Amino acid sequence: MIRINENYTKLASSYLFADIARRVAAYVAANPSKPVIRLGIGDVTEPLPPVCVEALRAASAEMGERATFKGSGPEQGYAFLREAIAQNDYVERGCAISPDEIFVSDGAKCDCANIQELFAGDIRLAIPDPVYPVYLDTNVMAGRTGPSIGGRYQGVTYLESTAANGYVPDVPSVPTDLIYLCFPNNPTGAVATRAQLAAWVDYARRNHAVILFDSAYEAFIRDPQIPHSIYEIEGARDVALEFRSFSKTAGFTGTRCAYLVVPKGVVAYDTAGKPHSLHNLWNRRHTTKFNGVAYPVQKAAAATYTEEGRRQTRALADFYLGNAKLVRQAMGRLRLRCVGGDNAPYIWVNTGRDSWEFFDLLLNRAQVVCTPGAGFGRCGEGHVRISAFNSRENVVSALDRIARAL
Repeated sequence: MIRINENYTKLASSYLFADIARRVAAYVAANPSKPVIRLGIGDVTEPLPPVCVEALRAASAEMGERATFKGSGPEQGYAFLREAIAQNDYVERGCAISPDEIFVSDGAKCDCANIQELFAGDIRLAIPDPVYPVYLDTNVMAGRTGPSIGGRYQGVTYLESTAANGYVPDVPSVPTDLIYLCFPNNPTGAVATRAQLAAWVDYARRNHAVILFDSAYEAFIRDPQIPHSIYEIEGARDVALEFRSFSKTAGFTGTRCAYLVVPKGVVAYDTAGKPHSLHNLWNRRHTTKFNGVAYPVQKAAAATYTEEGRRQTRALADFYLGNAKLVRQAMGRLRLRCVGGDNAPYIWVNTGRDSWEFFDLLLNRAQVVCTPGAGFGRCGEGHVRISAFNSRENVVSALDRIARAL
């Protein structure tokens, strides 16, 4: 008989957002006359920037002509997009990243999930709490953890992010091998200073560890003192990989385009202690398991780096930050402490009560969906995440409903 990968049986019975969707669907079915406003899952709501739409149209037209038709492109991404990324996202910020160190993909979630395939099954993990579930769940699936006891998987060093440390985890006192960091953070919206990131780079260098740095929300940073990339930190090229996405930057959640930076100097070791280039290993994995992002989508992504594209994507992020500001102000009037929302599209609210209880309260009394913090880890208990991704009209209406419900 065929056997399953029993590591899957260690996972929680359902994915956090699937559980939210189930509860919301049940409420809507029972209350069809009460429209629900969703400020939970971080999907975008505003249309693509016009420059991207025009690029999609033009590239699609090219695909209809024999002279300009494109078949399978390079798995790593077309040169025009990789060069634009390297120049605009890195070189202009003083980061020495070359186009051939960039791998274009169909989503940062996929890259975050797949990158762990490069590493041995017995490496020591350091994962934040609260955390984007994909980091942890994919390592559980791969067998790198023990069972979950008391809401935590055995064998993981949890990096606690709490009000006491400003929701930015401290460097652990024990050595680890693979470190997941996300700034601006999902779910808390917290950001890390240059000094805090430097401490992590120093830690990784001392311990021959690798940092997986998720900067999918860097477009929302407005504080000029906050780094947009870990490669702004000296020495990070030797120890860090960085994930970026056009999903939140330019509204590509339904269009799908992202990229992973793998500097050529980052290495991991075999059992004999011999170093191996992660760039080479990821390139081998990428070419084996991925056939590239569609040409029109890559042309649309490249359009975001034009002068007009920069203006439009900046305006899009500013729109969501405007929503976030309204949420922060509303939470202040309700005397609920919160972080995020100033350099990130998420607001992390300290509810002072069980997070699922607060979720149910908002759903039943205000018909507003948030995300319970407990779903992101033990340290998320007592919090909820409110997303700024919605129309201004819906955000204003939702905040009015919340004020009346509380």
